[in-house]
Amino acid sequence: MAALMAATTAATPLSSNPDLDLATRHRYGDPEAFEEVYSRFSQMVFNLAYRMSGKTEEAEDLTQEIFIRIHRHLARFNGRSALKTWVYRVTLNHCRSKLGRRRYPTQPLAEENEGEGVSLQDEGRSPEDLTLARDAGRQVSLALRQVKPVFREAVVLRDLQGLSYDEIAEILKVRIGTVRSRIARGRDRLRVILEKTT
Repeated sequence: MAALMAATTAATPLSSNPDLDLATRHRYGDPEAFEEVYSRFSQMVFNLAYRMSGKTEEAEDLTQEIFIRIHRHLARFNGRSALKTWVYRVTLNHCRSKLGRRRYPTQPLAEENEGEGVSLQDEGRSPEDLTLARDAGRQVSLALRQVKPVFREAVVLRDLQGLSYDEIAEILKVRIGTVRSRIARGRDRLRVILEKTT
């Protein structure tokens, strides 16, 4: 492994861009480069795939497919955006192509034992509070499935992934005004759907 790293470093001068260096290492056959990408972004990719699909099992399948695509195309990453932005774009594009034609009927999102994305136990909350939070999360996930994908993407990226307007604009390749409009319309639609279910 040391020989591979030495050869890789000799063949690829390091830049001031760590993301680009990671892609370059991958291009030259360093297996640890992709492992690092997977370690950094696997949870993020799964969470976004889950919010877009609404089903844990489907999100797991999508995540595997997305990382196959990332592995195939990582060498082409050119550093014009952050690697995180590029990974988000690959994830969204794959979800769009797989989920784009689907209709989202109103039905229970998941069985009781199926997960709702990442769950972090808050030991300061009572079992009743945790149950209410799970139910609210389930209702939001179900409602999201009924929001048009173009608006769902913007709401998920802003409200559930915590990205800035600038980051979302770069990922979606639209202007910030368009991002704000999509978020506003998505939130409005989500509110209407949630009001009908309560």
